[in-house]
Amino acid sequence: MSSSHSTLRLLVAESETPEARHERRESVGRSSGETYLDILGKLAPGAACDRIKPVDADAALPSGMSLAGFDAVFLTGSPLHLYEETAETRRTVAFMRSVFASGTPAFGSCAGLQVATVAAGGTVRANRRGFEAAFARRITPTEAGRAHPLLAGRPATYDAPAIHTDEVEVLPPGAMLLAGNRVTTVQAAEIRFDGGVFWGVQYHPEIGLDEVAGAMRRQADGLVKAGLARGKEDVEAYASQVDALHREPTRRDLAWRLGLDQQITDERLRLAELRNFIGALTRLGREGLLAGDR
Repeated sequence: MSSSHSTLRLLVAESETPEARHERRESVGRSSGETYLDILGKLAPGAACDRIKPVDADAALPSGMSLAGFDAVFLTGSPLHLYEETAETRRTVAFMRSVFASGTPAFGSCAGLQVATVAAGGTVRANRRGFEAAFARRITPTEAGRAHPLLAGRPATYDAPAIHTDEVEVLPPGAMLLAGNRVTTVQAAEIRFDGGVFWGVQYHPEIGLDEVAGAMRRQADGLVKAGLARGKEDVEAYASQVDALHREPTRRDLAWRLGLDQQITDERLRLAELRNFIGALTRLGREGLLAGDR
């Protein structure tokens, strides 16, 4: 059974803490969940979209809804460290286990991939190769990734927006590694657990260049500490160029200076994984995704 955009019921799970939501809104005008809602409005016009904040103690689904009533769940990025035992990480992982058990297909980026990994029995750690900041470079699909619908349309190597200090250490049993690069071994994966399926990436296809610049400014101290910049003025200089390219994405001089191509500057190409996941939902329905149809 296939669904059309007009009949999809989608749930965005925002795992940012209230403090992180505030900082992000101060920086770029929206939280990670609000960014997802904006993008889903473009990619699935007519779909009904709700948001939940599983990190919060009082998080609740819309009245009368269950996880099984949604066509898909989208997990956002977050500053949570999944290897730390806190009330916030426990709530977020428990939510993802409920998503798997409900049989509702899910997609996640950055911390979303890490949450799904831990929920299904894998592990996450601090990235041993250091900060992956602004852009993940030369992401390369595996043999399985080249055939997987999540990465359809991606070239043999590509860059994507990314900013993270943690990484998947060990994928859960039965998971499929779809892409990696020199800095982060697991850049994309499919995870199946307890009757559910998750497609995820370590990078951020959902964010625009303005949000990349905002993330750099918010994490300027960390970038300096990691040796990626000599001082905050270096971070600001780089972020200003990224902002300028956001305003004028056809400026070849800025793209050349930043080493970027259309995989990032063209929104349609940058959103490939989200578009592919939604396309699989509309083409196959949740039953097809759960059955592993290609």
